[in-house]
Amino acid sequence: MGEPQEVQLSVTVAQEANEANPHGHTNGAINQSRIPQPRRKLISWIRIGIYAIFLLAGQSVGMLLGRLYFDKGGNSKWMGTLVQLVGFPILLPYYLFSPKKNKNAITESSTNIISLKPPSTLLLASIYTVLGILIAADCYLYSVGLMYLPVSTYSLICASQLAFNAFFSFFLNSQKFTFYIINSLVLLTLSSTLLVFQSGSDDTHNNSKGKYVIGFICTVGASAGYGLVLSLTQFFLNRVLKRESFSVVMDILVYQSLVASLAILVGLFASGDWKGLDEEMNSFELGKLSYVMTLVWTAIIWQLFGIGAIGLILEVSSLFSNVMSVLGLPIVPVLAVFFFHEKMDGIKVMALLLAIWGFISYIYQSYLDDYSSKKESS
Repeated sequence: MGEPQEVQLSVTVAQEANEANPHGHTNGAINQSRIPQPRRKLISWIRIGIYAIFLLAGQSVGMLLGRLYFDKGGNSKWMGTLVQLVGFPILLPYYLFSPKKNKNAITESSTNIISLKPPSTLLLASIYTVLGILIAADCYLYSVGLMYLPVSTYSLICASQLAFNAFFSFFLNSQKFTFYIINSLVLLTLSSTLLVFQSGSDDTHNNSKGKYVIGFICTVGASAGYGLVLSLTQFFLNRVLKRESFSVVMDILVYQSLVASLAILVGLFASGDWKGLDEEMNSFELGKLSYVMTLVWTAIIWQLFGIGAIGLILEVSSLFSNVMSVLGLPIVPVLAVFFFHEKMDGIKVMALLLAIWGFISYIYQSYLDDYSSKKESS
């Protein structure tokens, strides 16, 4: 009779811990087990859909606003970088209105059936610092690319980030590769590589061949850095944080943005770029108010993108988050044709079709995995 009583005691303790901490992170699996399987999948897909909308909307509008800043008189690469990161204070009210979290991250019974030691403050600070510095460097490279390239070319080159993400995920997160995933990566990489051969057709900015090459190299480098950041984020979520909740998304976004913003501010003042900001605002073609509003809305929109990107990593994987990002890239060239009157020539159309083909290949592999999983469970 002793063994059944111990099992019943452990279940009771776990249930009491969940009731005392309904928003805790250590008991998510127990809470999830109470929800029927179909409803649990529906809730998960709803969250994925919301995160995907945030990512796609944030990425498309953020790129267009960034291009608008450089087109209408903005010429500070440091300011173009800072606005991608400095909008995190708008997320702080979340901590005032969100349910209080139980700070005791260890839930234990007398038999030590449930035990999860939280990471130390020093370890968390190190993680956020590493991610923040990498993102700061990454956003700076993106700003240089956006400054020297047409937005349609820039956005399609960014498709190469998927190949880099897959490479890093293979080593950091044991990402499995199949024929369709490899096919997807090859196609998406080819779609971005094609664009380096058509610089002569984009004369909207009158940039030299050298600046075009610099913009191309910086954008490819930024794509590699972004792939690394996504893979590291998934690695830290799975191996260190071991928590699944929206508060984790907010913590990562706020703290890494804080570190990245401080790093960019140091670069802004060290380079002396800040001295020309007043003149830049006065000479902005759309006026001072439009200059300020462009920067403010760019900062807000990129935070929306950050919530979507990290949320998809939490719900699915870093590779899926990147696939959704690549899916949104064809939206930007189409919008750029209307807003910036950029050309959509044959090479760009071919690159666009290859990118769409690559995305469909990845989605088909996801369908096969889901079908196989359902077949095994049944």
